[in-house]
Parts: sequence; C-alpha cells; structure tokens
Amino acid sequence: MATSPSASRPSGPNRLFRELRGQLSPGEFAAAVRRAAREIGERVCCDARYVGRVEAGEIRCPNYAYERVFLHMFPGRSLADLGFESRLTVRGRRVGAEPEPGAAPSPPLPSHSAHPTPITDDPEEGDVLRRAFMTGGSAAVASLTTLSPSPLPAGGATAAAASAAGRPGEREAVAVHRTVAEIRLHDDRHGAEDLFRAAGEALRAAYQLVDTGARRAAVNDRLQSGAGELAISVGWLAHDSGRLADARSYYAEALATARVNGDAALEAHAFCNTAFLARDAGCPREAVRAAQAGQQAARSLGLPHLRSLLALREASGWAALGDRGGCEEALSRASATFERGRGAVEAAPEWMSFFGDAEFASQRAGCWAALGDWERAAACSAESVTAALGEPHFARNIALYSMEHAEHLASGDRPEEAAAHAGRAVDLLGQVRSGRIRTMLDALAGRLRPAGGDSTVAAFLDRRPEWATG
Repeated sequence: MATSPSASRPSGPNRLFRELRGQLSPGEFAAAVRRAAREIGERVCCDARYVGRVEAGEIRCPNYAYERVFLHMFPGRSLADLGFESRLTVRGRRVGAEPEPGAAPSPPLPSHSAHPTPITDDPEEGDVLRRAFMTGGSAAVASLTTLSPSPLPAGGATAAAASAAGRPGEREAVAVHRTVAEIRLHDDRHGAEDLFRAAGEALRAAYQLVDTGARRAAVNDRLQSGAGELAISVGWLAHDSGRLADARSYYAEALATARVNGDAALEAHAFCNTAFLARDAGCPREAVRAAQAGQQAARSLGLPHLRSLLALREASGWAALGDRGGCEEALSRASATFERGRGAVEAAPEWMSFFGDAEFASQRAGCWAALGDWERAAACSAESVTAALGEPHFARNIALYSMEHAEHLASGDRPEEAAAHAGRAVDLLGQVRSGRIRTMLDALAGRLRPAGGDSTVAAFLDRRPEWATG
C-alpha cells in the first residue's frame, strides 16, 4: 500500500492519483471509472476533464459517489492513499457532500424517510440562520413547525408519535404551501445561502405531517404536493449555494413524492429542476433525458409556459453536447410555446413566476454560449438584463443576469463592458447572498485580469474584497 500523505497536504497537483492512472490516457481512465461505477451500482459522469481536474489538485476531495468508486477500484487504499485531503479539512465547517461537476443526479429515493437533513457542525450557527430566516418575514416556517403534531427532535419524530398528538388537517396543509411561497419570495429577493438550513427544518416538519397522514384524502393530497414542492425549493437553495449533492437528493425526494401521489405537475417540476442540475453538474445527456421526461409528464397539463421552460432545459443539454441541430430544434419549440403562453400566464403554476421575458432570454443566451456563439449569447443576455431591471425587487435575478451578460461579453473580447455589468452585480451583494454569483464573480475576475490596464476593469478588480468576504 502506498504511504498515506498527511490529511492536510498543501494544495497542488495530485501526483499519487496520476501515478495510479499509469499508462492509460485520461479518457481511457475515465472510462474505467465509469465501468467501476456500474459494477457497484453508482452513477458518475466521469470524463477526461474530470480526471485532469483531480490530477491538477482542483478537486481536493471527491464527493461520496466518486469516493465509493475509487475505493472499489483500488481496494485496501484510503482517500489519503489516493492523494486526496480529508473531507473535514476541505469542507471546513460543514461535513457533507459537495460534488464536482461530474456527478450525475441520483435515482429517485424509495421513501420519504430518506430525505436529507442539512448539517452544520456549529449549533449556534444553525440557530442564527433559522432566526434570520424567520425574523426576515417567514412566519410560515415558524407556524409550520409549531403546527407540527409533535415536537421535532434532532433525529425526527416518528409518524406514530405524531399521530398520538393528533392528525394534520387543512390548516397544516395551508402552512406547508405558505412556507413554499415564503421561501421562493425570499430567494428571489436575497439569494439562497441564509435560507437553506431553516428551509430544511421546515421540510422535515412537512414530511412528518405527510407520514402522520390526514383523515381526508383531499388534505393528504395537498400535504403531499406541498411537501414535494417544498423539497424542490430546498433543493434549489442547495443548488444555488453550490451544494449539488444535497440538491440532487432533494429533487429525487420530490420526484418520489410525485410518483407515489400520481402528481403530474409536481413530477414535471422535479424533472425540470433535475435537468438544470444535471447540466450544471456536467452531465448534459442526463439533462436532455430529464427535460424530455418532464415534457412527457407535462403533456396533459395544458401549460404552454411549462412546456417552453422544459424545452429550454432540453435545448441547454443539447448545446452542452455540442449538438447545434438538437439545440435549435428545442429552442424553436420553446419559442413557440412561450408565445402561446403569453395569453395564459395566470394559468401557470406559482413556482413559474420567475419565468418571464428576462428568464426566457437568459436561457436562450446560455444555449448560444454553450455553442460558442458569443455574439448571439451577448445579445440575448442583454435582453434578459433589460427585462430584469424592470423588476427591481428581484435583486438576485438582476445580479445573476448581469453576471451572465458579463461572462458573454468577456468571452466575446469586450472586457470593459463585461466589467461594467459585473459591477452592477457587486453593487447588489448587500441585498443578495448567493454562492453561485460570488463564484461567477471570482471566475470573471480571473478572466479579466489580463485587461487590468483598462480603468473600468481595474475598478472592478479592486472591488474583489466586497464579494470575497461576502
């Protein structure tokens, strides 16, 4: 067995892992990783790029799926023997799965009891975040936890214990749905980071109500749909704050709930978010399949804007695969259904309130960017910024669209304009807390550094402490 390096080895190339690859090319080794994953029932989207990132030291500790695969491939070795650092060292205050972009979405979870619970090693921090969320206007979360039929111990209460204190009714079902609306409102205005843990606690309470069960079937259906939508909301908070493995589990929980309850609308929503996550996780074929499954689920719902969004998710997957024809065909369907939906916006589900002209343009921009057509990408993202500025209460969206536009401008060799638009996102950081936006700012700063002689670019780079310490 190789000598184990220190668990706190300094960041740098992972030479141990490179030695294990031997004479295989990165692509051949990635294929071996995928074969090993299938042998143990795991699903990873390993490719040559992922292998290169590991060997360069960019991935200091693999997520849990990759960990199981690597330990299967090299029996008797530890992560340290493979050149990785300990998860505790890398994750810092949070011990949990933070996946790399190669990780594929998990299959649906088998039961409600398996849904994840957000973890923090600092109980005081968890309490502070919950208080911040509740005092920020989410009376719904507070009411949901107090309406829960029995107290919620750290490990969760059993349905039997809850039943002893009474069964949920319409009041509890309303509280679950109100919580979903509150979370979406606060996310639109302020971003995900301060909401994630508190929302996870609300989700635990909601599933306790589901497990207890109401006396009336109609109330049970509302509890199920509310809990599923809440799982998607918590999954999105995880996604937006960079916790891709957590997001994967929450979306799978929502999909399982939809399948159990025969809820086509919830199923389409879960597949829609799963497709978005798969694209961000570097699994474009998974994104295409999830988007197509969502369109199948939505077929009977008569909601053109939902079908448009799902077609955009499919187009994004095709674009990431470099399939211009598939992308353009899906974009054509998305445009047609989006226009048909203009006269029936009020019929769209509440969670789609974000999907207006700004988001539609943003999604199209992302497709052209993935295909390397920076002129079209910048034109579409300019449309999204202009539309978003008409809704100033959606601060997070304005910041996100501004960053997307800045990225497209930078890729099109327009650094001064890129810096100006990124500066708008920095201005909004007092209102928005989003790890995703700060990551985008960091990446853009690295790209613009060679143009630092320009005064606008220099002014943007000088503001780095404003987001680095956010």
